Formats: sequence, C-alpha cells, structure tokens
Amino acid sequence: MPQNKRPTPRKSTPSPEEKEDTLIQQLCDLAITLAEREEVEDDPDAAISAQTELNKIIRKCLHRKQDDILYEALERSKYADIDAWQMLKESIDEASEVTLIRREQGADHEINAFVIPVFARTDGGLHADQCCTDQDAFDQLVKSIQQAQLESADAKVVLINHAYHLDEIDSITYSHVSEMIRDAYASMTDKKAAATPAIDRSFGGWPDNLFQPGDQAIELRFLLGFALKTVDDAFYHVPEDALAMDAYFAQRASRFQQWSVAATPLLKRLLVTDGAAIDINFLYQDLFHGGKERGIAEYFMLQMMSALNQALAESGVAPEQTRAVIGPATSREDIVLRVNLYKEADGALIATAEKPLTAIPDLQIEIDDTCDALNTIGITFTSMAIAVGFDAQDQALDVRPYPYPG
Repeated sequence: MPQNKRPTPRKSTPSPEEKEDTLIQQLCDLAITLAEREEVEDDPDAAISAQTELNKIIRKCLHRKQDDILYEALERSKYADIDAWQMLKESIDEASEVTLIRREQGADHEINAFVIPVFARTDGGLHADQCCTDQDAFDQLVKSIQQAQLESADAKVVLINHAYHLDEIDSITYSHVSEMIRDAYASMTDKKAAATPAIDRSFGGWPDNLFQPGDQAIELRFLLGFALKTVDDAFYHVPEDALAMDAYFAQRASRFQQWSVAATPLLKRLLVTDGAAIDINFLYQDLFHGGKERGIAEYFMLQMMSALNQALAESGVAPEQTRAVIGPATSREDIVLRVNLYKEADGALIATAEKPLTAIPDLQIEIDDTCDALNTIGITFTSMAIAVGFDAQDQALDVRPYPYPG
C-alpha cells in the first residue's frame, strides 16, 4: 500500500520590495568590486564582467523608470564604501546622460544631454513672463554653439528654448534625463515633427519672484541642449599624450570664453525684455549631471560669500581683522561645510554661514575652493583654519592652520 508523501512546501515569491532590495544590493556589491583596484587588476576579466553587469542593471532601471532603486543604491554605497559610491555615481550619470545608437549600416552615433549654467545679476530679479520670448535671439544662440566650435560642425545640436530654474533642473531624475534624450533623438532624426512629452514635462515653471525693486539679485539658470554625433568624430578625440591633452582642453576653454562674450547679448535678450540692466556670467558647458552640480556648487558658494559679506558690513569689522574656521558639520541631518568668522581681537563670533556638501571625497576640494573665495573678500590665508567638525554648541573641533599657498 503506497504511503502518503508529505507535500513539498512551495517557495514563497519575493515581494516587490524584496526584489528592489536585491537589485539595490547588487548595484552596491558590483560597485564595491570595481572600486577595489588591487583585486580588479589581478583579474581584469572579472572587472569587465562586473562593469557589464552593473551597466545592464542601471539601463534596466532607467528603462523601467526605477529611480528609487538608483538613488537608494547611491545612498547605501556612500555609507558602505565611498570609492564605490563614486564609481556607481559615475556609471549612473553616464548611462542616463549619454546614449549610444548602434547602426547596422553606417557609423555608430552618440547623443548626450548637456547644460550651460548661467548666473544673472539684476535689480529685482528675473521675471518668468519675459523668459525666451525673442525667437530671433534664440535661433542665433543655437547657431553660435557650432559657429564657436563648442560642438563639431558635423554634429546636430539643439537647445531647449527655456532657461531652467534650479528647482526645475534639480527635479529631473535619472530616468527623466534618459527619456528626454530619446525625445531629442526622435525630433532630430524624424522627418515629421515628433512629440516630446518628456521634454515638455521638464518645464516645471519658475517659483514666484520674491525680490523687490532695489534688491541686487544673483540667480542661477541653465541652458539645456542635446548633441548628436558619430562616435568616431575626430573633433571629440582627446589626445593621449599629456601635453597634447592639456593643449586640447586649453583650446576648448578658450573657445568657450570667446563664445560666452558673443553669446551674452543674445542671452540678455532672452532673459530680459523690458530694458532692465542685467549682467551675465557663464560656467563651462558640461554633460547634464556634471554641469548641474557645478552650477549648484557655485550658487551656494555665492550665497555663502554674500551672507558673510553682509555680516561683516553689519559688524563694522574689516575682513583682514577676522579669523575663519572652516569644516564639515551636520545641519538638520544634512552634511554641510560651515564657515565661522571670528573677530581677531577678542575671538567674538561675527558670522556663521553654510553650504551643502555633495560627498566626503570632495571635502578637501570644497575647503580649498571656500578658502580661495574667502581670500577674495579680504580674509588672509594665514587667518584661516580647518576643523574636523563642530560640536552641539558650534565649537570647532581639532582645529589646525590651513596650509595656505606659500
């Protein structure tokens, strides 16, 4: 007589949350593998395999609009291994802002999203209803990019007829950038007018202008564009020789400087139509994420210096009569770079100003940039010091002199 067999229990299906957590951990583990240089050099095939798998998961997340997975993986890797965080961020940035188009016939193409950060100084601030209404100025601005050789003459280049506010540009997620590139590619290659829903969705609108007449406003805006070119375009080939490489980038920087002079009157027409005075300053053109981060970093630096200048003016203390202590701090659970200004004579605190820190690896760069900015407002390098942090009473910890240029 056959015996009844005990049924084999079925394995439970992972929940969506568990699947997401598995992908997040995979991204972190692969980034850590790639960041461990010594082990990778011993096994280059393993490095190639890890990078291929990492890129595959990233592209899948972009296609499925799973931005939460990408951002959570970045957050998790930052605490696990800072080098892995850097590796993962670079991979996600590139995958979202650059798309390779392979063709069975003809050369492979690449399309990327780029930004040009712009600082506008006005009396009373910019007004959204005046933005980008001069079509002739816009058409000339688009043509000027290739005329000034910022992009290859053989490339196709488009700009979005909109000056993006910081809030708008910062709300564009990784998958949104990728979608916008697909929109741009369709519009650049389709003979019929192609719909651009992702680009249209990027226009979030400027917040209300809170500046009053007489207020000196410095505002950050972004020009956003796309460049489509062949992968083998010699214009973009960077020499391998160190001296030739330096010369290549120096020439690019020089061309951008010349372009910025010629483009300034066009951009003034695009931002102001009522004849109000406006000063324009450009930051260097870069791919989407690098340009965005550079613009935001400069914006917060300007805010910090403005706050310190105002405090100095109100205190009546000259910059050369102060001592500055710079270091990382925690503000409402965010990591910031803090500057405390003290009166040299009696050590009284004159002002405190902060700016966000994007990542610990950039700390020394952030400190050096901040010290350079402090020096431009009159604080001497010999009067600057670095702290490893600040306690709950805002007292600087483990203070040491800044190694100023000698």
